[in-house]
Amino acid sequence: MQALKKLGRYLVLTGLVLLVAIPASSAERSDQAAGLAHYSQIVQLRYFLAHPDKAPQTLARTIDTMRGLHATAGRATAEPQPGAYIRDLFNNDGLGLPQNEEAVSVCDTHPSIVVGGTNDYRGLVDPEGNFTGWQLSTDGGKSVAKEGLLPSLPSQGENLPSGGDPVVQSRDGCTFYFGSINYPADDPFNGPNGIAVYKTNAATLRSCAGGTEPDELTTPDCVQTGRIVAEAQMTEGAGHFLDKEWLDIGESGSAGRVVWIVYSDFTQDPDAPLGFTGAQIKAVRCSADLSDCTDPILISGADEDVQFGDVTIAEDGSVLVTWAQIEGELEQTAQTFTIKSRIAAPGTTTFGPTSVVAAESNPLPFGGFLHAADFRVATYPKSIMPMVNGQRRPFVVWDRCKFLVLDNVCEGAQIQMSWSADGGTTWVDPVVISERGDNFFPAISDEGTGRFAVSYYTTRYDPIFHHDYDVEAVRVNRVTGDVVGRQRVTPFSNDPDADPVLGGFFIGDYFDVHLLGGRMWVHYNANVRHVRVLDEGAPIPQQDNYLTRVGS
Repeated sequence: MQALKKLGRYLVLTGLVLLVAIPASSAERSDQAAGLAHYSQIVQLRYFLAHPDKAPQTLARTIDTMRGLHATAGRATAEPQPGAYIRDLFNNDGLGLPQNEEAVSVCDTHPSIVVGGTNDYRGLVDPEGNFTGWQLSTDGGKSVAKEGLLPSLPSQGENLPSGGDPVVQSRDGCTFYFGSINYPADDPFNGPNGIAVYKTNAATLRSCAGGTEPDELTTPDCVQTGRIVAEAQMTEGAGHFLDKEWLDIGESGSAGRVVWIVYSDFTQDPDAPLGFTGAQIKAVRCSADLSDCTDPILISGADEDVQFGDVTIAEDGSVLVTWAQIEGELEQTAQTFTIKSRIAAPGTTTFGPTSVVAAESNPLPFGGFLHAADFRVATYPKSIMPMVNGQRRPFVVWDRCKFLVLDNVCEGAQIQMSWSADGGTTWVDPVVISERGDNFFPAISDEGTGRFAVSYYTTRYDPIFHHDYDVEAVRVNRVTGDVVGRQRVTPFSNDPDADPVLGGFFIGDYFDVHLLGGRMWVHYNANVRHVRVLDEGAPIPQQDNYLTRVGS
């Protein structure tokens, strides 16, 4: 029955492409909406909020709900209900709105200080329309001491609200750097947009004004400084949109302490068959105080269609960037992903030659689905570059399909890993580090010891339907590449379809893990807490961010 259901869905939607992916075959949506499958999902939702006539019918409930939230922006907040919070919940949201795309970082000198980031849908009722949320814990992640939304930043004569895709990293004691995409709140593709970096510290987050009401979540004095580090312009659906950033902070040779940021630069053309003509991975290096940043540096070369840049500053100061080249998407044929990498020597902004990590013939494709779930998935490589016996050794993990049926139904999704013993020139054949079930959205973290951590979602605790998922974490020996420990992070499984606002549409494109002192902090997504949404109806499960600490 499940196979027939999936086959029927495939036959009905082939040519239109599933959900919001590549809707250019629909005449009434052959403009900007065509390329939305390639952007961050929060950008899609906010575009359809501004243009409900462009939204696919499958999103009608979500768009109506979100438009209703805008209309109720002045309502009083719902108070958190006694007993409604369960273990490891990591927000103080009394409205029952979603949070997803979790990021996390821990202060290396005071691990009681933990900072998280999310797409926070309380942005729907924020006066500025900011969507990139942050959470501060002062007790090692057990509770949230304060939270808020990153403020808007000036660009090309406008103030651009934070728009999601959170990243948070720390290296210099309890100084934290946030990454975000920023764009107009009323329409992502009408005006300037850019990649933003914010700098703050634990003392500032603790002492800033802040508040708990929706109109108090954006507090500019919670941030010490912030700037748009890369800018673009969109006009009437044409131009460039910058998306899917990642960053790292560290010492890099003669350059000293720097921030490296990578992102995807999309060239949008409403007259193109898919609404866009390609994308590039670019990078920017900034000084630690964000006062000086380079111009964008092209990383992906001549690749036409790329996604998911990741960046790591290694212990020796060299810089690793990885990404995925997608083939077949622009041609509207079966997709293959090629995982690639480049490395810059310490202190420089010049990257060496491109190295092929792996050619992935069974990726989780854009427009595809896990066989028992409807939220968006796509192969997303993540990387680190620890030192082994005095030599850098880059590792890359990514998700793939054991079987890819009808070019878009993913069965037996696996977490693969490869590494290079010669500093990034050649790579070993990929190995599978997950077990049975469907495994997806890998996150990776290293702390400079003999082992690093990889965490991911898995359905192996739902052996019949492969629908409900848990979080699993493994420890990997950096010398041998062997998995030396495996554990279930979540106390019980999660139904991804339970949220009343998003349904099964979106759980984020990623989540995060931070390894420090042998302990892992895993920041992830689940629909576990029961709460009344906007103080209406009965308490029901809804989407939240959770933070679990693994280890003593």
